[in-house]
Amino acid sequence: MSRFRLSPDATQAEALLAQCGYARFVWNLGQEQRAAYRAGRGPTPGYHEQARQLTEARRTFGWLAAGAQTVQQQALRDLDQAWRNFFAGTHRRPGFRRQGVHEGFRIVGQAAGRVRVESRRWSSVLVPKVGWVRFRRSRPVPAAAKSYRVTRDRTGRWHISFAVVPEPIEAPGTGGVVGVDRGVAVSAALSTGALLVCPGLRSKEAERLRRLQRRQAKAKRGSHRRDRLRGQIARLKAREADRRKDWVEKTSTDLARRFDLIRVEDLNIRGMTRSARGTVEAPGRQVRQKAGLNRGILGAG
Repeated sequence: MSRFRLSPDATQAEALLAQCGYARFVWNLGQEQRAAYRAGRGPTPGYHEQARQLTEARRTFGWLAAGAQTVQQQALRDLDQAWRNFFAGTHRRPGFRRQGVHEGFRIVGQAAGRVRVESRRWSSVLVPKVGWVRFRRSRPVPAAAKSYRVTRDRTGRWHISFAVVPEPIEAPGTGGVVGVDRGVAVSAALSTGALLVCPGLRSKEAERLRRLQRRQAKAKRGSHRRDRLRGQIARLKAREADRRKDWVEKTSTDLARRFDLIRVEDLNIRGMTRSARGTVEAPGRQVRQKAGLNRGILGAG
């Protein structure tokens, strides 16, 4: 997956957000039909039947027909594939998508290859119903990409990800073996004695995050002040997530280039981060302390 930062103008950003809404609506509509089927109130919601219903809906509702049909049909295909993966036991059960959290859509086919070079650092991609949108070419754009996904994170940043199978990293051929022990205070301890720590927020950034969270807790729900604080908190957390992802990619690539065999501890993170709240009859103990520990485990895991 090759990911780039999109730089749409105000009009394009509004059009992209509308396409995300259409894709989310179609996805949730398909989920509702499957829920009705499981409750015994409707027929089996196959993809072809849902596609036929989508065509009828586009004829009936003008606001839905204003969106790109390829985006909406692909949302149905993605939902159908998500359920197939769930029944195959390889993925979790797909859920409903929420506004502001799941903002994105996917383009598959010839449209995914409509990319042109604008300058030495910039390229643009043709998005249906939006037009040519610029993105920063931080690395070569894969020529073999058959699809791309446009997403918007909680901080308002737009990204485009081209799906392509990466070239494998050649093993060094030295017969080296390394074990990776996962932890909390130390993210990974190698059998060679090296201790690897995943970077997070700096001390000043962590203190600012705590101040913003205190102010948000006192802000009135639904107010502009609370929304502004939520955006500032989201930008700090996105910065932390970007550092973690960058560290993971660089560390895993470095290990793959130095060792022929890598053994990783199978850590049961879900069991370790289980809530300590308990029940009404048997309430848990030290719930807040356990919640802080869970955040540390998830941050390092």
